[in-house]
Amino acid sequence: MKKFFEQLTRKPLWVNMLAAIGTVLLFLILFFASLAWLTGHGKIQRVPSITGQNIVAATKTLESAGFDVVIQDSVFIDSLAKQAVVRQIPEAESIVKRGRTIYLTINRTVAPQVEMPNLAGFSVKSAEMYLISLGLRMGEISYKPDIARNAVLEQLLGDRPIAPGTRIPIGTVINFVLGSGEGMGDVEVPQLVGLTFEAAKLMLQSMNINMGAVVAVTPITDSAASFVVRQSPGALSDSLDISGFKLPNKMKPGQLMDLFLSNTAPAAADTTQSPYHP
Repeated sequence: MKKFFEQLTRKPLWVNMLAAIGTVLLFLILFFASLAWLTGHGKIQRVPSITGQNIVAATKTLESAGFDVVIQDSVFIDSLAKQAVVRQIPEAESIVKRGRTIYLTINRTVAPQVEMPNLAGFSVKSAEMYLISLGLRMGEISYKPDIARNAVLEQLLGDRPIAPGTRIPIGTVINFVLGSGEGMGDVEVPQLVGLTFEAAKLMLQSMNINMGAVVAVTPITDSAASFVVRQSPGALSDSLDISGFKLPNKMKPGQLMDLFLSNTAPAAADTTQSPYHP
């Protein structure tokens, strides 16, 4: 090594500088010449489509084509097979270098669970939207008499009630029992003719009878002060008892009552035909 340095010091400076420049140039030439080999330049290929395939088959396909495979994430989609590839990055048909890593998202084997909410009292539309937000599905709908029309009365898993807070898998189908809008028993139709519109509304609300059409038979200046001059159904039916009196009409809570209004109070309602309406 000492002799080598002595030889360098004996040579003129410009000779040493040229030797150094030549050495650098030689390294640069070798580097750029091997760059294509180092980076795999020119060795490109098309990424195959493996979406929907089982992860085992998909991995085998990619590795045989020279790609590396990494499972990046997992989701749950109940309409896809378990362990199926949901998404791939880069996407299918992309042109990439050989040996590129392909990142996969696969479908879970076991569905994640959520807590069953309490949907009693919700409208059927609101209940359905709530289920969808949790990844659950609405199944069959049945009805039973109740004045809460189209409101959820019961939530069922199959044919059995499911309690709020119960943990169930995403994708579970929930059945609903809804109110038909009609009560269980019959009530006598109230006599509303002669009452003000406001008094008639309060009467209907107290009996859980829904208001149907409201028709003005004369121009109305103040609906609150207007009078009911006719109602449908009427308070009396066309049926007669053994004494020849008209029997009271009946309806179910939740049914509709149509009212006909006027600014002028009607003549006194005829209730003398029935002993049930003194």
